[in-house]
This record gives sequence, structure tokens and C-alpha cells, in this order.
Amino acid sequence: MSLTNRVSLIGFLGKDAEVKATRNNARFTVLSLATKRSWKDRQTGEWQSKSTWHRVICWGRLVDYAAGFTKGARLQIEGEITTREYVEKTGGKKSVDVKKSITEIRAIQIAKLTRQKKDGEPDPQGAAA
Repeated sequence: MSLTNRVSLIGFLGKDAEVKATRNNARFTVLSLATKRSWKDRQTGEWQSKSTWHRVICWGRLVDYAAGFTKGARLQIEGEITTREYVEKTGGKKSVDVKKSITEIRAIQIAKLTRQKKDGEPDPQGAAA
């Protein structure tokens, strides 16, 4: 039996891409992607919406490509959901280790989606990696 861990997201970046490095000097890019879900409230008939923020990590060939994305870019990201644990030390005189967990999307493929300009011409920045 084969199980699949694949996610597809379309959203907007909430801030510019950040290039970082691990302790072993392996580079990666972090993206903060917002997706939005909308629905009609059955009781009031009014439209409701909720934004969800996703931490997206890019490795390998995607590091440099993703590094050029800026706040507001509309992206389609294919990837897999990963969860990792880490220990955070609390400050103060009595430092305590607190175990935390974070869920991220490990990007496999990214496409920058084009937007139509006001004069009807597509934005020339659309590309895929």
C-alpha cells in the first residue's frame, strides 16, 4: 500500500522571501504564504472568510529561484507537509527547555502566477520552476 503526502497551495506572500543557512551551511529559502477560504454563512447569508498562513521551505534548486519572490507575489506551490520538533529555551534566571512542534510545507515545485494588468496585458513575470 502506498501513501501519499502531497499538498497544493495557491496564495500570496505576506513578506519577502528569506534565505537562511543551517549549521552545516546548507542554504534554504523560507516563504510565508497566505491562503484564503471563503464561505457563505447559512444563518446570516453573509460571506465569511479566513486566511491561513503556511511556512514553506525551499531546498536545492528552488533556493535561488524562490529567493527572488517579494511580498504580494501570487504563487502556486506543490509540496509535502512536514512536522519537526525543536527545543526552545525560555529566558530568565531559571531557564527551562520547552519542546515545540512546527508544521511546514517542503516545496517540490513552485510557479509564479501572472496577474492581468489593467490594460488587459498579462504580467511578464510569470514563470515556473
